[in-house]
Amino acid sequence: MELFRIKNDIPFMSYGRITTAISLVTFILAVFFLATKGLNYGVDFTGGTVMEVHYPQAANIDGIRKAIDSIGLKDATVQNFGTSSDVLIRLPLKKDMSIAQLSETVGNALKTADANVEVRRVESVGSQVGDELYSNGGLALLLVCAGIMIYLAIRFEWRFAVAAIIANMHDVVIILGFFAFFQWEFNLTVLAAILAVLGYSVNESVVVFDRVRENFRKMRKASVVQVIDNAITRTMSRTIITHAMTQTMVGSMLLFGGEVLHNFALALTIGILFGIYSSVLVACPIAMWLGVSRANLIGDVEKKSTDQEAVEATP
Repeated sequence: MELFRIKNDIPFMSYGRITTAISLVTFILAVFFLATKGLNYGVDFTGGTVMEVHYPQAANIDGIRKAIDSIGLKDATVQNFGTSSDVLIRLPLKKDMSIAQLSETVGNALKTADANVEVRRVESVGSQVGDELYSNGGLALLLVCAGIMIYLAIRFEWRFAVAAIIANMHDVVIILGFFAFFQWEFNLTVLAAILAVLGYSVNESVVVFDRVRENFRKMRKASVVQVIDNAITRTMSRTIITHAMTQTMVGSMLLFGGEVLHNFALALTIGILFGIYSSVLVACPIAMWLGVSRANLIGDVEKKSTDQEAVEATP
């Protein structure tokens, strides 16, 4: 399906040096903010206190947040748990307060707002659990990257695999850079969004790379630059449709999903926007500079075809 069709190929690769320079500067800035400011880890990673409270009626989440904010705990996370009358509250560690004091302070604030509240459970999330989540999250990122690289190396060629991984890591680091610069809370939902962005971004790269390989078979007299420009131009309609629909869904989560989904949707929004850019204007120039050519992708196929024709022509 195509909403529009561009007659003349857009010379994307002629801007390759400029786009990769912009990407490099953005990447360096993201690394700088990560090194200087660091990530604002949530309770999932740093440890803290988890409270489960119950209301006889549907809980007023906004009212609960205001009650907790009024006692200076603006970093708390409030969300429904199981039913609309059960609420889970995650509280970060406070150096000057014990777990008992913290839970009692929050409980009193909630009872002041609504006397019918019932505190059912108070648990401490230790730093050991946070360290385990941190290491497991890093391992998940490494395994995803390794799987993507192996898949692309098998399906296409190692130059495309390297280009796609560089482009994908470019997206991940920039997302982390945004979270470090603005000090948005980094929790498990954000990590899930980053893993989703990796898969989403590589899908766009696969579509473009597949068209590049197809063009090498069809455009036998064209240069590598012409082949790549044609591949990007011919997939542009599909790219715009796919990303517009995805961004519409993610935007609805960002605007109407509430606090629980806000950072998740925010990470996806950044990843989708930069994923479009990196798949086209980072991955393709890198693949070209690594020396991708017709011989790399279809040389073996053409050789086998030529050998077969020679055998058939032999009397």
